[in-house]
Amino acid sequence: MSISPQPGPVTVRVPATSANLGPGFDALGVALTLYDEVTATVVDGPTRVEITGEGAGELPADESHLVVRSMRTAFEALGATAPEVELRCVNRIPQARGLGSSSAAIVAGVTLAQALVGKTDRELALEIAGAIEGHPDNVAPCVLGGFTIAWLDDEHRARAATMTPVQSVQPVAFVPDVQGLTAVARAALPATVPHADAAFNAGRSALLVHALTADPALLYAATEDRLHQAYRAGGMPGTADVVRRLREAGVAAVVSGAGPTVLALSGVPSGFDLGIGWIRHNLGFDSRGAHLMS
Repeated sequence: MSISPQPGPVTVRVPATSANLGPGFDALGVALTLYDEVTATVVDGPTRVEITGEGAGELPADESHLVVRSMRTAFEALGATAPEVELRCVNRIPQARGLGSSSAAIVAGVTLAQALVGKTDRELALEIAGAIEGHPDNVAPCVLGGFTIAWLDDEHRARAATMTPVQSVQPVAFVPDVQGLTAVARAALPATVPHADAAFNAGRSALLVHALTADPALLYAATEDRLHQAYRAGGMPGTADVVRRLREAGVAAVVSGAGPTVLALSGVPSGFDLGIGWIRHNLGFDSRGAHLMS
């Protein structure tokens, strides 16, 4: 027998995320203190979406919106009948900038669906969100908060381990006024890489876990990468330039996710000139992940 969702409203808060962190391609990610908030109410129909903030006037306002599509996938996984809904989205996470806006939308939809059927299960939420996204590096910190190592098990289900970054690390996101597309960034990657580069990144990824949770003095070395950033640089010359200049100044800077945002994990020199078209966000690490506000 199919479950009937409650009428709501329910509100979820979901954090921005940054994946890869340099060497941890498709595995490492952090949740950041920048949030979208989405409220869902069951209605007679049709489904409608009201958006304020990032993406207003650009994102779809009907059942094709990613939050709605994710809710419907989650309802099906939960054995529930998918109702028509009214969504109110307050978006603060920049769209298509490498800060996990799509993962936030997916996790919001899954969490809202769970709330409307009276089930709260983060492990299941991660599984469903990972299946929708296709890779768990962003959805894991969005669901769980903190610093995560994510992987797919033998049955292709998303799994993650969560750690706490040291308090002295204060992440800074440099967001450009141009968008990027994950599909384009992935298309720039070669089918194979040299064994030496793979070994280099394996070592740096292991070091990054230690540096971010115990010894931030090692973050500069721990954020070196040979698997993806150089291959993508030609499609994001402004991003590559900012990363290069920050690292030349001794900052542990990386491309955030697929870009074009740059994430700095160590102190940025005062007066550092980003150039025109960049916005600086002084952030922290979110420890809660997706959570209900009502």
